[in-house]
Amino acid sequence: MTAAKAAAGPLAHQRAKILPTIVLLVGALYCLVPVAWVVVAATKSSAELFSTFTFAPGTGLLDNLRDLFAYGDGTFMTWAANSALYAVVGSALSTLISTLAGYGMAKYEFRGRTVLFYAILAGVLVPGMTLAIPQYLLMAETGMVGTYWSVLLPSLISPFGIYLARVYAMSSVPDATLEAARIDGASEYRIFGSVGLPMMVPGMVTIFMLQFVGIWNNFLLPYIMLSDESKFPITVGLYTLLFRGSSEPALYGIAIVGAAVSVIPLIALLLFLQRFWRLDLLSGGLKG
Repeated sequence: MTAAKAAAGPLAHQRAKILPTIVLLVGALYCLVPVAWVVVAATKSSAELFSTFTFAPGTGLLDNLRDLFAYGDGTFMTWAANSALYAVVGSALSTLISTLAGYGMAKYEFRGRTVLFYAILAGVLVPGMTLAIPQYLLMAETGMVGTYWSVLLPSLISPFGIYLARVYAMSSVPDATLEAARIDGASEYRIFGSVGLPMMVPGMVTIFMLQFVGIWNNFLLPYIMLSDESKFPITVGLYTLLFRGSSEPALYGIAIVGAAVSVIPLIALLLFLQRFWRLDLLSGGLKG
């Protein structure tokens, strides 16, 4: 009886892993099938797009790429440059602001700290689309609607980024290390720059990546704020192509291959930033 129970233990443990594995596989398929469709559809010509099997590769990839970069005398490259501007500048400044705010709330005692944190936490729960109209009205009052600032400024404050920075600062920056620096006579600015900031780099990388992806994929805010096509990011630019595609079907292929190309910078960014997480894990293992 005891032997039977001992044999049933590993078997039950293996069965317990099956359901989570199936759920993860279904979730992976749900996320990857649309990406696979875009990649396959980008290879099809306009005629093949509507006449061949959905996941059958086409023969028009090179023609689609040539048409994409030639459209509007290189308009796609202008949209890509605008997306890079919004994403790089917005995510870099947002990461800095989030790090400063999160570090301050994690390591300093001040009146109203808890209330402020819960107010920021409440901001995480507010959908971004509900803020788009109030942000438009504020930008209209300042005369910034239609400018690059109308897209950049709303992206600088990220409640979720501040929350992550606070959590990471609390767990990765020891209070004893900060106190030792104060005893040595270091100023608070020097402590943050020389002690706190280096310890928070992996968390900052995570915040930067999340902000970059969010800003790069943002559609509603620039769609509301901008009317000049030369300031459009890729998301709004591709939407205009799809809208015009109802009268010019050839633009569907350009829009699809443009969507496929627009994913490449995100993949490259993820692969580049992975080394920072690996270095952090490696340094932790060496210290241990």
